[in-house]
Amino acid sequence: MELDLISFDQLKENYEKAKTARESITKELIEAVEKLVHTLHDRPTVIGRAKEFDSYYKKYLKLLNENPDEEPFITDIIAIRVIYLFEEDQKAVEELIRAYFTVIELERKGDRYSFKEFGYESIHLLIEIPAELIAKYGDCGTDAVEIQLRTILQDAWAEVEHELFYKKDENFTLLSEPLKRRLAAANASLSLADSIFQEIRNITRRLNGSLGTRINSFHRLIEESTDGLLFDKEREEEKTSPEESIPIIDEYAPLDDLLISALRAHNKKHFTEAIAYYTRILEINSDPKICTIIYKHRGMAYFTQSRHAEAIEDFSKSLETDEKSYKSAYYRGIAKSVIKEYQGAIEDFSLSLAIKPDQPYTLYRRGQAYYHLEDYPAALADCEASLALEPESTGAERFRSLLLDKLKMLG
Repeated sequence: MELDLISFDQLKENYEKAKTARESITKELIEAVEKLVHTLHDRPTVIGRAKEFDSYYKKYLKLLNENPDEEPFITDIIAIRVIYLFEEDQKAVEELIRAYFTVIELERKGDRYSFKEFGYESIHLLIEIPAELIAKYGDCGTDAVEIQLRTILQDAWAEVEHELFYKKDENFTLLSEPLKRRLAAANASLSLADSIFQEIRNITRRLNGSLGTRINSFHRLIEESTDGLLFDKEREEEKTSPEESIPIIDEYAPLDDLLISALRAHNKKHFTEAIAYYTRILEINSDPKICTIIYKHRGMAYFTQSRHAEAIEDFSKSLETDEKSYKSAYYRGIAKSVIKEYQGAIEDFSLSLAIKPDQPYTLYRRGQAYYHLEDYPAALADCEASLALEPESTGAERFRSLLLDKLKMLG
């Protein structure tokens, strides 16, 4: 049965009649999708468009030629694209769209390709246009919208593929097999890059999570070492951890492997092992940025082992390679406080605050050092400044009470 096809002029008239509604609905849908995905950490990019008639008509004819017995159904009259950085973001974006819109169909582009073929990968969601938008703007020539989900590398390949092959003619069939293999290799390289980026992200996330735990543990040790000098009349003797063996380090191990090994050992509180790895990194690396970080972390490991002189030396070296390392200055001040070099500690805390003034904990520690030197007004001033930045600090509140009592007694 032949279709009763409408004329070109009538098709164009009908299509253009809905143009204003189509553009308005497209704009609102882009804004809605942006609002959805911008709740995610990496804030994906959202772009969209409504097809112009010429583009619509070419696709109409193409689909009609492929199946003359069916009225062409064009799914991307309105199309929105969500572009994200990492493969794992796809699931989060898809879930948000499924929760907000009615999904008619889902297609995973690329699943049909064999390992010998090339083509872009993408998730295509066909959603219903919300009824309230149709009611607001009227008929827009379609009742569905295509939302494409891609990584930034998948999107790059799709753009290239569209330019080279979407409008291909019979000349494409003349491409040699070696050239086709090169195209397949290019696509495979992008897919591999996506996987590698995701793998690196997973590793750095795990390391960052461990870093947070390690820093919190170190800060608890700082509190025990410094607050104990103020509030504990009888401190328990420091408990030493069992002696650890020094690892045998492969002299040809790459820097990345050494860094991961050092951080893992530090996270497990194998401080002697971590120090050995940090030392090896410093022997083979001359990058000042890396040296600053490694000296700081090795100093933290030394401090945890109560090797305060070595910790102070490493924090000093960290500052030598980066004079803006306010944390190294702070940590050096802590180490000096523990060994009761209070004047030197005050100088280090002041240096740290000169680099970064808004540090309530550094003000608090400097106030403690002033207290031990019996400069109670200076101690109170620092304590008040610390509380102004961090009003809920129970340690600083407790310290202020101690200072007020002391000043009252002297008063």
